[in-house]
Amino acid sequence: MTSLAELNQTLNRGTKVLLVMDVVESVRLMEADEDGFVQRWQQLRERTKQLLQEHEGRMVKSLGDGLMLEFNHVNGCIKTAFALRDFCAAGNILLRPENQVHLRIGGHVADFVADEQDIYGTGVNMTARLSTLAGPDEIVVSAEVRDRLTAGLDAELEDLGECHLKHVEKPVRAYRIGPPGNAPVIQVGNSVKLDLRPTVAVIPFASRGAEAQHALIGEAVADELIAALSKTSELHVISRLSTTAFGNLPADAKAFDDIREHLGASYVLSGRCTVIGHQVSLFVELAEASGSRIVWANTLKGTVQGLFNPQDDALAQIVSAVSSAVMKHQLQRAQNHALPTLESYTLLLSAVALMHRNDFPNFDLARQMLEHLVERAKRHPVPHAWLAKWHVLSVTQGWADQAKAATLAIDCTKRALDSEPTNSLALTIDGFVHTNLLKDTETANRRYTDALDANPNESLAWLLRGAMHAFRGEGASAVDSAAHALRLSPLDPLRYFYDSLSATAANANRDFEQAIALSLRSLRANRMHTSTWRTLIVAYVGLGQMTQAREAALQLMALEPDLTVSGFLQRSASASFWTGVEWASALEAAGLPK
Repeated sequence: MTSLAELNQTLNRGTKVLLVMDVVESVRLMEADEDGFVQRWQQLRERTKQLLQEHEGRMVKSLGDGLMLEFNHVNGCIKTAFALRDFCAAGNILLRPENQVHLRIGGHVADFVADEQDIYGTGVNMTARLSTLAGPDEIVVSAEVRDRLTAGLDAELEDLGECHLKHVEKPVRAYRIGPPGNAPVIQVGNSVKLDLRPTVAVIPFASRGAEAQHALIGEAVADELIAALSKTSELHVISRLSTTAFGNLPADAKAFDDIREHLGASYVLSGRCTVIGHQVSLFVELAEASGSRIVWANTLKGTVQGLFNPQDDALAQIVSAVSSAVMKHQLQRAQNHALPTLESYTLLLSAVALMHRNDFPNFDLARQMLEHLVERAKRHPVPHAWLAKWHVLSVTQGWADQAKAATLAIDCTKRALDSEPTNSLALTIDGFVHTNLLKDTETANRRYTDALDANPNESLAWLLRGAMHAFRGEGASAVDSAAHALRLSPLDPLRYFYDSLSATAANANRDFEQAIALSLRSLRANRMHTSTWRTLIVAYVGLGQMTQAREAALQLMALEPDLTVSGFLQRSASASFWTGVEWASALEAAGLPK
C-alpha cells in the first residue's frame, strides 16, 4: 500500500492558465444524430491538437463532451479559444440550426495539484464553473485572466460584474471576451436563439355542406383560429399563407411529416365542418406533427352565424383547450424523459406550469428545469426571467429566506436584461422582484412602465403593476391595471394567478365582495396558493364574515404553519402603507398568531 509520504512525492504543484470548453446541448445533438455529432467532435479534437502545438498548450483531459486544456501564457489560451469558436462557426454554415455545434468556454489562472493522471484543486473547479456563465459561442474568463490581457489589443472585454457560481460561496468577478476590434463583444440580442414556444400549424378545415358557399367555411374557421391562437403567449402560430398548401392533403403520417419538415411545426390543428342549413358541427383535433398522435379532440355544435360572432365563445373554447392541451402534453413528456433530451420549449412550459402548482416537490422540479434551460440558453432572457419569478414565489409561499432570494432573483433579471435590455418579460419580472422582495415600488413602477413601453400588450406587466398599486393602497389604479391584464389574457392557462392578484386589487379598492368572488375562483383552480388565502381572509374580515375568515385562516395555517402576522408584514410590500396595517389586522382577527 502506498504511504502518504510516497503519495506526496508523486504530486506536483503548479500554476497554469486553464481553459474548459464543452458543447452546448451535447446530449440532444447525440440523440438526434449520433454519427454526425461524433464525427464533428473528432474534427474539433484534431483542430484542438493543432492549436495546442501552435500555442504551447497541453490537453489535460477529455470530459466526454468537453475538454480541459492548459497553457503557459494567457495569450495562447485566448487565441486558442477564439480559433476553436471560429472553427465551429465555419462547420455550422451548412447545417440546420438544430444540428449546429456551439461551444461555451471558460478561462482562469489556476493553482493546482497534479499527479500522473489528472489535476486537482479549487482553481480547476473554478475554471469549470466559469464556463457555465458562458452562453453558446461565448468565452468567459476570471479577473486573473483579464488582468493579463491588454484591452483592445489582445481582446475586447465586457465586465459581467460579481457573478454567482454554483457551489462557490462568494460571488466571482467575471468578464466576457471577444476578438480585438471596434465591435462590441456580444451584440445586444445576438445569441443562439432557441425557440421557447411550440409551433402550431392550423390547416384549413375540410367543409361538408349542401350549398356552394359552405365550402369556404372551413378556411374561415382556420383563419379565425390562427388569429385567436396568435394572441396567446405560449404558442407560435404559423401564418395562413404558409399552411394553405396543406389544406387539401389527407391528415396522415406522411402529410404531417411534410408539415413538420417544411413548416417546423410541433403540432397540427385540423378538422372538418359539417353544415346542414344554418346548423354547423365542428370537429377539431390537435395532433403531434411527429408521429401524428392525437393530443386532443372535440366536437362543437352551433349555428354558422354564431360561429363567427365575437359574443359566441365556441372558438375561444378551442383556443383555451388547445393551449391547455399543449401545456399538459409537454408536461407529460417532461415527467417521462431526462431533462437534457427535452426540447427547450418543453422545459419552459413545464417549468412555468409546475412552479404555479405551489406544492414543493413540483415547485423544486420547476427550478431544476429552469436552471437546465438557463445552462442551455445563457443569452436568452426568458429563462432567466422565469427563474427570477421562481425565487419571488419561493418567498411568497414561505419556502425561502427573503434576503437570499432577492440576491438570486436580481442576479437572474440582471442577466436577462444584459441579454436584451428592452425585453418586456424581463423588465416585468424585475419589477416583480423590486416590489415583492426589495419593497422598492418606485423602481418597480419604472420597470413596469418600461415593459409596457416595449410591449403594451404584456398582460403580466399590467397584472403585476396592478398588484403594486394595491400594495401602495392605490385601489382604483390597481383595479384598472388588473382588469386590463384580464382583458389581454382572458384564456391564460395560469388564470388562477391573474384572479388572485385581481382579488388583491379589489381589496385595496375595498370592494370586498369582488375580492371574495375572485379569490374563490382562483382557489377552485389552485388551493395551494397561500397568497390567495391571505387575500380571502382580508376580504371576509372586511365584510365582517368572521366565521368564514377563521375557516380560511385554518386552511392557510395548514399550508404555511410558521406564518405569523409579523412575518407577513416583514415580507410584504404593503407593510409601509395603510394596506399593510389593515391587512395585518385582518389576519390577526382571523386567528393568525401575532
